[in-house]
Amino acid sequence: MIPLCANISMLYHEVSFLQRYEAAAADGFMAVECLFPYAYSAAEVRAVRRDAGVQQVLFNTSAGDWDSGQRGLACHPDTGADFRASIEQALHYAAALDTSLIHTMAGLLPDGLTLAEAEQIYVENLQWAARQADRAGVVLTLEAINPLDMPGYMLTTQEQAANLRQRIGVDNVKLQFDFFHCEKYQGDSIARFQSLQREVAHVQIAGVPERYEPDTGSLDYARVLATLEASAYAGAIGCEYRPAKGTRLGLSWRKNLGYL
Repeated sequence: MIPLCANISMLYHEVSFLQRYEAAAADGFMAVECLFPYAYSAAEVRAVRRDAGVQQVLFNTSAGDWDSGQRGLACHPDTGADFRASIEQALHYAAALDTSLIHTMAGLLPDGLTLAEAEQIYVENLQWAARQADRAGVVLTLEAINPLDMPGYMLTTQEQAANLRQRIGVDNVKLQFDFFHCEKYQGDSIARFQSLQREVAHVQIAGVPERYEPDTGSLDYARVLATLEASAYAGAIGCEYRPAKGTRLGLSWRKNLGYL
């Protein structure tokens, strides 16, 4: 059975971030992921991860200044130094946390640039970043994020992500397939995953369209999980959803979908 991975940036808001490692372990998760661990030193995060006995599967590169509206740096023409610094920062944390996957956030389409121009900047930045990551044994992931929830994001469809990966042209850049984002914006997420599965290094799930527990909403996650189990996918399943009524109250979805 493919292991479940708790996204502790979205789950366990009942406790502080560093306490969420132990909370996830107490609820039976063997692995975690998060958006950004950078509010704490790599040593602090390493210590709580080690004490909890869970694997850190994935985290994101810095999005830049989130409060001012930045959602990533990789497609911007004027943030090259900041992007390179974000890669070095992420690789430092990856080494401390024994993490082999880093999601490299594309960012919003810059004002005054066409999509084709922004994509070219992204490709060149990811080629540079992949060389740094390869030396550290790290795989970088590309994720299509639906523009209904993140308006203006540069990378929005699975086909665009696959095309960009092909253009980057290196083995340690893979796809991050989020069933929530795909189903909400494009639909046919199971078929789209099946067509891309050999390029996918990480998957994430959440109920559609509200992003609550996976046993809510319109997407049949019994079918999704059966598809994953029957596929060539060899990673973890990231549980990146918003609990409707508290994290532990909602964890019954795992039993409902045959994971306990």
